[in-house]
Amino acid sequence: MANETLTSDDPRYSELFDVRKEAAAVGHVYGDLTPQFNALRERCSVHQGSLRQILNLPAVHQAYDRPRDHYSIFSFKLCDQALRQNEVFSSKVYEESPGVQSMGKVILKMTGEEHRRYRGAVQPMFIKPQAINWWRPNWIEGAVDALLNKLEGQERADLNQDLCARLPVNVVTQGMGMKGENALAFRDHLQKSTVSARHLPPDVVQASRAEVSRMLKDVITARRREPGDDVISGLIAAELVESDGSVRYMDDEEVFAYCRLIMLAGGGTTWRQLGITIHALLSNYSYWEALRDDRDLIPGAIEEAARWMPTDPIFARLLMQDVELEGVKISAGTRIDMVLGAANRDPTRWDNPDVYDPFRPYQPHLGFGMGPHRCLGLEVAKQEMLVALNGLMERFPDLRLDSDAPRAELLGGLEQRGMSAVPVCLR
Repeated sequence: MANETLTSDDPRYSELFDVRKEAAAVGHVYGDLTPQFNALRERCSVHQGSLRQILNLPAVHQAYDRPRDHYSIFSFKLCDQALRQNEVFSSKVYEESPGVQSMGKVILKMTGEEHRRYRGAVQPMFIKPQAINWWRPNWIEGAVDALLNKLEGQERADLNQDLCARLPVNVVTQGMGMKGENALAFRDHLQKSTVSARHLPPDVVQASRAEVSRMLKDVITARRREPGDDVISGLIAAELVESDGSVRYMDDEEVFAYCRLIMLAGGGTTWRQLGITIHALLSNYSYWEALRDDRDLIPGAIEEAARWMPTDPIFARLLMQDVELEGVKISAGTRIDMVLGAANRDPTRWDNPDVYDPFRPYQPHLGFGMGPHRCLGLEVAKQEMLVALNGLMERFPDLRLDSDAPRAELLGGLEQRGMSAVPVCLR
């Protein structure tokens, strides 16, 4: 049965996928902060204080439930080091985040052997061959075709709403094994019960948490009875190797936690990054034309966009031992902000780093993270963006930015950033 929610005119798309509303719900809305990031990095690689404090931005919410000393790091070298050395720069920082705590036992806050065991149980479903041969034919290609079919015959569109927002949330919902018509309801409740919880009345948060649990339990119960060809079935069947070498299967709460994390990240990050990529290509129209004429260039353009403007430019870590960074001594127990948005523009690693250049020789960047916590779903996200860009170039070769529409802006909070719109003329 066709997923009618994918192409419907449901007003929840504009409510759930609006970077301005998303940022306002958890704090203030900011434009492009890259110039400030760059200036701080050029001044020195290590600054005392959180990024918010250093930028003199108002403290809009309590992101952590325990106060700690704080430092921020800005260079590629230091951010890369921190991401790779996860047992020193620990993800256990998220054990002090109320939003992450509410998601259950998620790999986001695990380190070392525990992280390797839990991630190893599900990683096979997200590696590149599976992204190409399982995710792409089963869920990505059909969704892109349906969305582009809807655009046929139109003169103008906002691709942020009409393509970028719709594709990932529907792909991840159906890929997990849930019905397509539940995509928006589930995401709405998931956001209310996690990232937006501290700004909502307790009864609303509790009701959304109960609904998330009910919807997941229905699918998990059904898949335990009759497995399908989907991620939840894979989670149920995954063998988890314990520290003593014994093997067991995950219980419902562990499966719940994985589902919450995959669906929250999978439905949001790709939406923002795809919009950034399309807008960057159309803003430099010769790049759009070059990729349209040689589709082999598309993967490089996706990587370059994630380097140039990562949708999540800052992540936190907790120091587990005393360290010295660029001559600055920092004590164990300090919270560290890794400013990936500055690290990805480090001129010691890239020439003209502020320029979006899809022909740039590839070097590993931090747009998808690095080390043991590198984005679990990055290969699926890349396939979503690759199929979407290929489809646009095939169907609408003369696609261009709509000069009569209000100017699109890069907006967001400190943690999540994307385009306010991607207004285009299709013909």
